[in-house]
Amino acid sequence: MRLVESLKQGQEKLESLNSEFKNRVGTTLKNWPETLNKKVSDIRNLSLPWTQYFHFFHEPDENQAVSEDRAPSEKFIALRERLEAQLGEESYVGEWFELDQNCINQFATVTGDQQWIHTDPARAEKESPFKATIAHGFLTLSLIPMLTDTVNPENEAYPEARLVVNYGMNKVVFPAPVKAGKRIRARTRIIQITPMRRGLELVREVKIEVENSKRPACIAELVLKLYD
Repeated sequence: MRLVESLKQGQEKLESLNSEFKNRVGTTLKNWPETLNKKVSDIRNLSLPWTQYFHFFHEPDENQAVSEDRAPSEKFIALRERLEAQLGEESYVGEWFELDQNCINQFATVTGDQQWIHTDPARAEKESPFKATIAHGFLTLSLIPMLTDTVNPENEAYPEARLVVNYGMNKVVFPAPVKAGKRIRARTRIIQITPMRRGLELVREVKIEVENSKRPACIAELVLKLYD
């Protein structure tokens, strides 16, 4: 009899605990949206000293709603007309630049790419099909800003734009190698113009020409965003 009563009391206690647990869970779930919203509100209201400057490190969002709609500035309209007139035509031919072994060695040191086809002239002369060291493809690519004169603060390519953002590349290929000591130069043309909310998106094709070679060393499609 004591065993039966003990089991019965245990079952009643378990049912009581189960009922209490359900009530607590139900109350928590019922109040959950209100609690979550309060937490989110608290986070938004935090005043951290660096957050007020954070937006300066982000590209403007042309899809973001703005408080004021305004027409493009006159100088930006002139910029668009100038670029549209150049669409598809070669608009820039750079100066020749000698890509020597010292430049190749410096790039190898910075990137850690010390493959002998780039850095060992003696071995390359014996074993390489090119019979000389060749520049890294990414070295040729990295020289595009200098070869196109787009890093010269005294000669801005798009002075009418408030902001120019390097958005990336659509395509990069390396049709031919550049042997150490060869001279290269850039030829560019605009191949696409797409209007944005507050600016333009440009696609510029850049060809890196090798002196006395029929094939280019690099063809890249650069994407730029220009903001008014």
